[in-house]
Amino acid sequence: MTANPVLVEVTRGEMVESRHRGSVAVVGANGQTIAGIGDVTRLIYPRSALKPLQALHLIESGAAAAYQLGEREIALACASHNAEAQHVATVIRWLKRLGLDESALECGAHPPRRSFDREALLHQGKTPGPAHNNCSGKHCGFLTAALHEEHPPQAYITREHPVQQAVMSLIGELAGSSFQEVPKGIDGCGIPVAGIRLDRLATAFRRFATGDGLSGARASAAQQVYKAMVNQPFMVAGTNRWCTNAIEAGRGAFIVKTGAEGVYCGAVPEAGIGIALKIDDGAHRASECAMGAVLSKIPCLETLFADSPPELIRAAVKNVAGKTVGEIRPAAAFQKMITRDLG
Repeated sequence: MTANPVLVEVTRGEMVESRHRGSVAVVGANGQTIAGIGDVTRLIYPRSALKPLQALHLIESGAAAAYQLGEREIALACASHNAEAQHVATVIRWLKRLGLDESALECGAHPPRRSFDREALLHQGKTPGPAHNNCSGKHCGFLTAALHEEHPPQAYITREHPVQQAVMSLIGELAGSSFQEVPKGIDGCGIPVAGIRLDRLATAFRRFATGDGLSGARASAAQQVYKAMVNQPFMVAGTNRWCTNAIEAGRGAFIVKTGAEGVYCGAVPEAGIGIALKIDDGAHRASECAMGAVLSKIPCLETLFADSPPELIRAAVKNVAGKTVGEIRPAAAFQKMITRDLG
């Protein structure tokens, strides 16, 4: 099997110290793959990059309206958040609106991402709870849908639960894929995952971006989720996170969403484009760089990226003293490929 190309290089001084291989699918009008770099037909687990699509069921089912959820909650349903104070407080208020508390969340607990927030918990004499899980907003969304549809809120993360069945069916319809005969697993937060081709994942995000082929209700739900993400980018991730910084810089022109193990997805409505990429070794630093490089070559975004922070494409490598000693950058051959295909 031919190896995927090098997408991202990490330099130190005068030498490239590390290289990250991967694959990228960019799908445009009529569902055509306009850029297919590497093996875009190999099955991957989309992980948390799938959250904006999973959140559609929260809207489409009527659950968001029934519980009067606003853009903060909807953006949080799409989030892999830092567990900063605003994230956690919104989760707790949301659960209270459902008549539940943290114990209803089946995602498990882990410490906040940032040392500042971990230290704040220690000073308060508290330990992290499920609300601090970076997927707690998504889980609130599943609980909200379960209660609204009069399904048991217990075991809502199991593959057999009606909410998970509905969400999986929705994703399959968006992607034009069947999940019957594909590898299956369990995500870090406990929900079921299924293998999907990278080009089909990009197709799902294109349809999310454009509404092409969707029912009126689903297209409206997609618009609501999109607007929530661009209007509440902090809730999608948090302070100094690439997702939040990129969405803010985009000023409504696109959304992006990270996933574990080097997955990133994006949607650009004006261009009618969906993007999905996977870094072979799972490196998060490489997936951010690769997504920035792809977005910057989409014609309707070139001017925007010319005025955006360079860190969205090339990030500094710093030593312990904080001195810049290298950079994370798109590989030259990768830049030529995306310029050729997207320019």
